[in-house]
Amino acid sequence: MTTAAVVPAAGRGERLGPGTPKALRDLGGHSILVHAIRALVSARSVDLVVVAAPPDGGVEEVRSLLADHVPLANVMIVAGGATRQQSVAQALAHLPDDVDVVLVHDAARPLVPAELVDAVTSAVRAGASAVIPVLGVSDTIKQIDEGGRVVRTLDRSELRAAQTPQGFDRHLLSRAHELAVEQGIDDVTDDAGLVERLGHTVVVIPGHEENFKVTRPFDLVVAEAVLARRRSSGVMV
Repeated sequence: MTTAAVVPAAGRGERLGPGTPKALRDLGGHSILVHAIRALVSARSVDLVVVAAPPDGGVEEVRSLLADHVPLANVMIVAGGATRQQSVAQALAHLPDDVDVVLVHDAARPLVPAELVDAVTSAVRAGASAVIPVLGVSDTIKQIDEGGRVVRTLDRSELRAAQTPQGFDRHLLSRAHELAVEQGIDDVTDDAGLVERLGHTVVVIPGHEENFKVTRPFDLVVAEAVLARRRSSGVMV
């Protein structure tokens, strides 16, 4: 089987503050995107990485950014869309015919261990058509209504926080995106959610605590600390 990792990186990431798109923000001397792509390229199971770059000149900007830090022989850069869902669909449309397994990874998760990437791929190759890494929820979760009132307290033993990369059978994921377009859905931020709409089972495997999403300024501080710890341990970053 041939595995491609799709990285939607066209978003602005406004919760991280104004300015450069989130994926291009600096983290430890390199952009968040460079860290994410390096992790995917270093995974033994990944044959091709497809980056959906910001439209309007973003393809060349990302190509130039990656060229100095990542071997581009197995990296394809395409123009993304206005939403994450559209960016993933654009990347899927450019995949070579021999790709059987597709991983979708958030560019904003720069610290994903290569071992987790390989674990997701292995689970798909072992027969699961959709696989996501998850972590248990430590906080008490409240469901609230539109008025800000608590409706109920959810049982956190039944809750999990989903991470990426999410792994799929290539044809199943493509069909899920096609159905979303047919139904007028264009704002889904979780590809497993699209597969669930088709009635397919999504299998979970253990995620990793360092594979958090860089969304707010504080997340950058934590990510810098993780990088510093890795460097002090002799890990290449």
